[in-house]
This record gives sequence, C-alpha cells and structure tokens, in this order.
Amino acid sequence: MPLYSFHCSACDAETELLMRSDEAAICPACGSDKMERLPSWVAPDMKMEKNRRLWRAKAAAEGHLSNYSQKELSTFKK
Repeated sequence: MPLYSFHCSACDAETELLMRSDEAAICPACGSDKMERLPSWVAPDMKMEKNRRLWRAKAAAEGHLSNYSQKELSTFKK
C-alpha cells in the first residue's frame, strides 16, 4: 500500500496515511473526512549504484561521514 500525504481542512493538520487509493481518508487528529491529498515527491531509485556513489562522495566532501563504515573512513585522504 502506498503512503499518501494529506491536509485536513477541518483542523489544519497534515499527516501521512498508509492506505489504498480507493479508501476514504480520515483525519487521525479530529476524525474529519475533509482531507485533501497533497502532491508528493517521487523517491529516487537508490539501487542506481552510480548515483549512490556520487551522493555519498558529495556528502563526504561536505563532511557528512556518518554513512561510512570504519573501513571506508580509513580510505579517505587526510
């Protein structure tokens, strides 16, 4: 089932709901059915090895090294 983002016009809450597209959305905050589905971002395909390497290299160049193992960290030039 897909994850959809909604905005409740009754209580002004925003939430994500895991549901089928033919189901009616109910606001978990107030119980209203006045939910408007929001546009969502498309998730990039993380299986693309080339993109994953580029993004990790960019993060490393910016100093974000938390996604690297100790073995990988030892290969970086200091």
